[in-house]
Amino acid sequence: MKRIMFVCLGNICRSPMAEIIFSDMVAKAGRSDEFIIESSATSNENVWNGTGAPVYPPAREILERHGLSSDGKRAVQLKADDLDKYDMFVCMDRYNVRSVSRILRGGDDKIRMLMDFTHRPGDVSDPWYTGDFETAYRDIYEGCEGLLEYFTKPEG
Repeated sequence: MKRIMFVCLGNICRSPMAEIIFSDMVAKAGRSDEFIIESSATSNENVWNGTGAPVYPPAREILERHGLSSDGKRAVQLKADDLDKYDMFVCMDRYNVRSVSRILRGGDDKIRMLMDFTHRPGDVSDPWYTGDFETAYRDIYEGCEGLLEYFTKPEG
């Protein structure tokens, strides 16, 4: 069982998109029983009294355009004890990497960037600031394809 946690700042755009896209890819590959797939935030700004915000409407809309549902997904915050619960923390950008390392108090060998699984490493485009959810979707989809390919390899 591979336990994957996708991470971004607020867990209402990029990381839930990655969780939903990757879950769909894994299901279509007939490998759902091999993975636990979640997402979380480095910030607590979208988590209120234990109830998180739903997926941001433009992110939800682009997922729906691609036939994917975000129903039931609510923002949660990454916690230090998640280090022992997950095998890999897949971050959307370099700022997330630093925050995840700080929150987990280590575990740097488990922290990766999603775009490192593509031919164009770097940050996933942040639609919160650009409003460009199509580019973010494309980046995330490509990264998830590479991540699934990574786990298909014998060493993955």
